[in-house]
Amino acid sequence: MSEERLHFRSMHEKDIFAVAAIERAVFSRPWTEQAFKMALQQDTLFVVATRGDTIIGYCGMYCSYGEGEITNVAIMPEEQRRGIGRKMMEYLLEQAQQRRIVKLILEVRISNVHAIGLYRDLGFHNCGIRRNFYEMPREDGMVMVLEA
Repeated sequence: MSEERLHFRSMHEKDIFAVAAIERAVFSRPWTEQAFKMALQQDTLFVVATRGDTIIGYCGMYCSYGEGEITNVAIMPEEQRRGIGRKMMEYLLEQAQQRRIVKLILEVRISNVHAIGLYRDLGFHNCGIRRNFYEMPREDGMVMVLEA
């Protein structure tokens, strides 16, 4: 692992190509570059994790009336399991708090025990299951919520 420090910042349109590449490497049904571009034009909070000039992760959230729906959380496969996702999520939660977001919701594959553990550590709790929410492979999604 590089000794360069991690940095977190808001995502910009110029980041979309790198972010979409991570999306394709991590998810079976990835967002397109166009989907990210459209998301950035709405009331959203998307952040990236960088090391040097390289984007190594990102996460995003749609915002509406004091609530946030976290849509994407991804770290480059070779950078996973190093605490980057936790630090990035902590940064996102700080940014959400500054925007007075008081309730956050997300879905996660029920088989993704690492992510579920991280979200629980951050204060999220299971509030339901969405049957067959995910495709490729078909799998249930756990709905998790965090209320400030």
